[in-house]
Amino acid sequence: MLRSSAISARGWTAVPALLALVLGVALGTAPPASAFPPDVPPKSQVQSELNSLTVAGEGSMSGYSRDKFPHWSAVSGNCNTRETVLRRDGDNVTAGADCYPDSGSWYSYFDGVTRTSPAQISIDHVVALAEAWRSGASGWSTSRREAFANDLTGPQLIAVTTEVNSSKGDRDPADWKPPRTSSWCGYAKFWIHTKYRWNLKIDSAEKSAVQSMLNRCSY
Repeated sequence: MLRSSAISARGWTAVPALLALVLGVALGTAPPASAFPPDVPPKSQVQSELNSLTVAGEGSMSGYSRDKFPHWSAVSGNCNTRETVLRRDGDNVTAGADCYPDSGSWYSYFDGVTRTSPAQISIDHVVALAEAWRSGASGWSTSRREAFANDLTGPQLIAVTTEVNSSKGDRDPADWKPPRTSSWCGYAKFWIHTKYRWNLKIDSAEKSAVQSMLNRCSY
């Protein structure tokens, strides 16, 4: 199960979120509101979460398959998780009866690129499925892995350009960081909070990398 603290505190209240956005704009680092995933805590909370993660070497990839993380699951009506994130993270999105966007624009937080074709947008698993497997998900039930792969309540899913998603692959922050350095603070928060919510382990090089990125955060 998810940590109870994560379930009981799903993101900021309106005032802190607005304050964070204002601060981000002042620093020149804030993305469009629609480009930011939900439940991104302040730096102090994320630091505490990072400190509490179990540090251990990565596990084996033996037995891994993306099929063991069923996605994209149905959400509402004809909408699956991928389509839901496309609609959530885009601006002026229109969609037909099948829920797939017909038009809109998507700002990719990792590389600062805006695209107007959903075919050029991928939904990134912030903590990749293979990374999750190596960090503890190999011992989960299929239903828990499905919940992880379709997590809409935390910052685990985000719409980004296909190019940046492909360049990331299943690497962790010790081996890959977003090309847009002003997104490093947010990326570290997404990563740490996701690992905390899902009680996944972190290796020492990965912890050092996310700590360095988190140190860039001003709030």
